[in-house]
Amino acid sequence: MRKLILTAISALAIGGSLQDGVSAQTPTISLGFAKCAHCTAMALTPDFAKGVDIKGTPFTTGTDVLTALVTKNIDVAQVTYLHYVIALDKGFDVIAIAGQVSGGSALIVGNDLAVTPNDWASLKKAIADYKAAGKPFRVAASRGNAQDIHMRGAFAKQGIDINKDVTFVNIPNPSDHLQALRRGEVELICTVEPFATQILQASAGKMFGTPYDQAAGNLTNVILTRPDVVAAKPKELEATVRAVVAADEHITKDRAAFSAVVTKITGLDKKIADEAVKNLDPDPKLYRAKTVAIAAMMRDLKYVNSDVTAEVEKRMDYRFLEAATGKPKSELGF
Repeated sequence: MRKLILTAISALAIGGSLQDGVSAQTPTISLGFAKCAHCTAMALTPDFAKGVDIKGTPFTTGTDVLTALVTKNIDVAQVTYLHYVIALDKGFDVIAIAGQVSGGSALIVGNDLAVTPNDWASLKKAIADYKAAGKPFRVAASRGNAQDIHMRGAFAKQGIDINKDVTFVNIPNPSDHLQALRRGEVELICTVEPFATQILQASAGKMFGTPYDQAAGNLTNVILTRPDVVAAKPKELEATVRAVVAADEHITKDRAAFSAVVTKITGLDKKIADEAVKNLDPDPKLYRAKTVAIAAMMRDLKYVNSDVTAEVEKRMDYRFLEAATGKPKSELGF
């Protein structure tokens, strides 16, 4: 009898320890991000995670990240606001839960173009001179990316008609922007960091300014998830957003840390990374009105087939950002 009792006690102890082990396992979130200067700070989120094990995976492009999210290969995706609008236009079931890093756009002109930095009057004069001489004033971007939208919005605000006053050139891969300027194939290009810094440091062009004075502002990156993840892992999502907020705060205060993670993920030279992060704005807020403006511009430009402005607002869930920051959504971009 004594042996039976000891055996039972031992079994209970083993069972209890197994249950403790299971309950002690940290819940996980799988997160995807692209390999761009804006996006690399997402690699820091596991370091700031509390109560969740964030499994971060870098992807080549934001489109690859979005594909992984909608096919349920990851729980959370860092993409751009344009990916968000495109996803809704295609009927994908996604929800925006935070911002991440914005900015990163630059208007760069050829070295021989006689314009004054940040002086739109001088740029408009140059465009008019080309037109009077019967020459096309060629402007380039990667069609459909954040920089393309920023440029078109800024041009429209300045009264420059991109369909009549200039000739648009689509250069899909931003890594090709440097050579396009160097070879004189375009007069102006709106590109993204770190390619903007590479162009400037290679003296292939000169800085005109940033295209943020338009309805979309400098919005670039957004954090998305799916309704099924919201339903199944609300606490894990809250912890993930807390980590995004903490990582943003860290790289805002410590730009060297931001530069270091850019170099680590992209393999860029430190000199380029140091300069590139100066044009990046860590900001986890969700800006509703500016996102609606992006959706409207994308509709007007025929980048999407439908008006998804109502869906954009409907699918912005501020609860995790509110919990992570302790602030109401009225202070978080709503």
